[in-house]
Amino acid sequence: MSFTIAVAGKGGTGKTTICGMMIDYLVKTGKGPILAVDADANSNLNEVLGVEIETTIGEIREEVNQAENQLKSPIPAGMTKADYINFKFQDVLTETKDYDMLVMGRTQGEGCYCYVNGMLKTQLQRFSDNYRYIVVDNEAGMEHISRGILPKVDVILLVSDCSRRGIQAVGRIAKLVKDLKLNPKTMGLIVNRVPEGVLPEGVREEIALQKLELIGVVPQDETIFRYDNEGRPSSTVPEDCPSKKAVTEIMNKLDI
Repeated sequence: MSFTIAVAGKGGTGKTTICGMMIDYLVKTGKGPILAVDADANSNLNEVLGVEIETTIGEIREEVNQAENQLKSPIPAGMTKADYINFKFQDVLTETKDYDMLVMGRTQGEGCYCYVNGMLKTQLQRFSDNYRYIVVDNEAGMEHISRGILPKVDVILLVSDCSRRGIQAVGRIAKLVKDLKLNPKTMGLIVNRVPEGVLPEGVREEIALQKLELIGVVPQDETIFRYDNEGRPSSTVPEDCPSKKAVTEIMNKLDI
């Protein structure tokens, strides 16, 4: 059985960079095989990791769902939709020497995707057995997990910026996790981009009010900013960078 770590938070908190650093940690500590999943339609996990992606699961979903309404279907004659999804799924998995990657992507069209989602769920469950760890970069709404498309989650890490409003937003995500009955073994908070790595008292008070478990604090790191501006994968910053050291401490604390 794979061990699944889901990272969630509102946009702009740096959760994708943290997710990439976690994948980098798993690779360097020999915890493979690893599957990285970009499940945030607005995310760019592949850029954080330095991986080029050719196609997404969303594109497969779109293609198959619209096939019946087209004069010329992309599905070859004599091939079922299920067989076509199995065939196309081979193309959507991007393989690197250190890990594999799937990008869920966005669904653009109208109509019911229940059948296609069910088929993709079957494929993902089959593939997930091949990996020791699955790391998922989620959108705040946890759509793909809440619909059961992605595997059951063992750890959910909620990422916030260093503000009371950010903590309040994460508190709402934590409530959503409970409402959806996702039941992770562990759910904790990471506060990112903290000046000098010291949480203000107001932020600490809000964490207590939201009844969140603080897993770790990641300090503001100018190296991340520089890598991003230079177009370099931010997950590959040196090991002695404050942010990288903080993520390593978090992974150790989680005993991963």
